[in-house]
Amino acid sequence: MPECQNCGAFVTRAYARVFTPNGVENPRVCPRCEDIVRDGATVRDARSPRST
Repeated sequence: MPECQNCGAFVTRAYARVFTPNGVENPRVCPRCEDIVRDGATVRDARSPRST
Protein backbone atom coordinates (compact mmCIF):
# COMPACT_ATOMS: atom_id res chain seq x y z
CA MET A 1 0.00 0.00 0.00
CA PRO A 2 1.30 3.49 -0.78
CA GLU A 3 2.38 5.73 2.07
CA CYS A 4 3.57 9.30 2.45
CA GLN A 5 7.37 9.63 2.26
CA ASN A 6 7.24 12.55 4.71
CA CYS A 7 5.04 11.29 7.58
CA GLY A 8 4.44 7.62 6.73
CA ALA A 9 0.63 7.95 6.65
CA PHE A 10 -1.44 5.64 4.44
CA VAL A 11 -2.65 7.13 1.15
CA THR A 12 -4.99 5.53 -1.36
CA ARG A 13 -3.71 4.15 -4.64
CA ALA A 14 -5.85 6.77 -6.42
CA TYR A 15 -4.16 9.61 -4.48
CA ALA A 16 -0.71 8.16 -5.24
CA ARG A 17 -1.60 7.78 -8.93
CA VAL A 18 -2.65 11.45 -9.20
CA PHE A 19 0.05 13.08 -7.04
CA THR A 20 3.18 11.11 -7.94
CA PRO A 21 5.17 10.99 -11.18
CA ASN A 22 5.11 7.83 -13.30
CA GLY A 23 7.22 5.09 -11.77
CA VAL A 24 6.99 6.47 -8.20
CA GLU A 25 4.72 4.57 -5.82
CA ASN A 26 4.77 6.79 -2.71
CA PRO A 27 3.90 10.52 -2.72
CA ARG A 28 6.34 12.98 -1.12
CA VAL A 29 3.62 14.65 0.99
CA CYS A 30 -0.03 13.90 1.75
CA PRO A 31 -3.08 15.82 3.01
CA ARG A 32 -2.02 15.09 6.61
CA CYS A 33 1.21 17.06 6.06
CA GLU A 34 -0.58 20.37 6.61
CA ASP A 35 2.41 22.73 6.59
CA ILE A 36 4.51 20.90 3.99
CA VAL A 37 4.17 21.49 0.23
CA ARG A 38 5.71 19.98 -2.89
CA ASP A 39 8.25 22.28 -4.57
CA GLY A 40 9.72 20.85 -7.75
CA ALA A 41 11.58 17.66 -6.89
CA THR A 42 11.62 18.36 -3.13
CA VAL A 43 9.27 19.31 -0.30
CA ARG A 44 9.46 22.42 1.86
CA ASP A 45 7.67 24.13 4.73
CA ALA A 46 4.70 26.20 3.61
CA ARG A 47 5.30 29.93 3.60
CA SER A 48 2.00 30.47 5.40
CA PRO A 49 0.48 27.96 7.82
CA ARG A 50 -2.32 25.79 6.46
CA SER A 51 -3.86 25.01 9.87
CA THR A 52 -6.10 27.33 11.86
